[in-house]
Amino acid sequence: MSRTNEAGDGHRVDESELEPIEPSEAVEMYLQNRKPELSEKSVQNHTYRLDKFERWCAEQEIENLNHLTGRDLHRYRNWRARDVATVTLVGELRTLRVFLEFCASIDAVESGLREKVLIPSVSDEEESKDVHIEPERAERILEHLNQFQYASRDHVVFAILWHTGFRLGTLRALDIDDFDTAEPCLEVRHRPESETPLKNGEAAERSIAVSDHYRAVIEDYIKHNRYDVTDDYGREPLITSEYGRLTGTAIRTAIYRLTQPCTYGECPHDREPSDCEYTNYAQVSECPSSLSPHTIRRGSITAHLREGTPGEVVSERMNVSADVLDKHYDERTEREKMRVRRDYLEGP
Repeated sequence: MSRTNEAGDGHRVDESELEPIEPSEAVEMYLQNRKPELSEKSVQNHTYRLDKFERWCAEQEIENLNHLTGRDLHRYRNWRARDVATVTLVGELRTLRVFLEFCASIDAVESGLREKVLIPSVSDEEESKDVHIEPERAERILEHLNQFQYASRDHVVFAILWHTGFRLGTLRALDIDDFDTAEPCLEVRHRPESETPLKNGEAAERSIAVSDHYRAVIEDYIKHNRYDVTDDYGREPLITSEYGRLTGTAIRTAIYRLTQPCTYGECPHDREPSDCEYTNYAQVSECPSSLSPHTIRRGSITAHLREGTPGEVVSERMNVSADVLDKHYDERTEREKMRVRRDYLEGP
């Protein structure tokens, strides 16, 4: 027998094609589906976030996800907003969106229900407190760029951000003259008078070593793919568009696009890139799997710490205080910290 259900927009949804399923069973199926592609920690994060949704469904006596509506999702959003910071809420709602997309694929909820999960806006830096890119994912993106877009602007932008842990504004502030091919290194300079200030002013000025591989990438980019232009102050930016120094918005959009899984592999949301609205320039940031530039910085810092780089070295290279480093960037578990200390003390 065909049934209908009231959606959050007031329309009636035909449930005749849906198959009944309890929230707990759907969550378990979703987690099993994602385990092959997610790190152990990411699976734990998804489990924790969806546990909250399961608990809410139990309190609301929602025993069949077929009955879930946009209005229910709005109530859940408000329920969680009372107990968590906005950035935490954003992470939970993004996971919920991906979960609902999976549910639609197994006929558990109406197609498109994920779009009714409204996600609050947060700044890149606020978002970074809850999200960072894993080294394996960063390396896959770099391997793809190295093979298919070698020495392109995208390649240089992502490579520098990952290799150095720079803030977006620091990357944008670089000029050609700041790249020393002999050392090789990048000279970071505070130039507020020509609209490229550093977040921490002159205290953020430093010289950052780059590997021989990335030196070659940057050199080839300058030689073959950089737009030969100056900015409004007569300076020669390192990262350019045909109009001058590349804007922060353009860099941010590039990172959102490059971190979309379909850019370097398969879509985890069972979508075809040719039909997906999130491949449009204006919507790349809305993809459930895309990441902001600050998550690259956070992932880079965490990777350095996990590899055993001393905290004071990371602090100076990334221009972040020890307190902030420990509070907002260090994603290592206590066991990981112990192993790094042990390896450092025991030596080779």
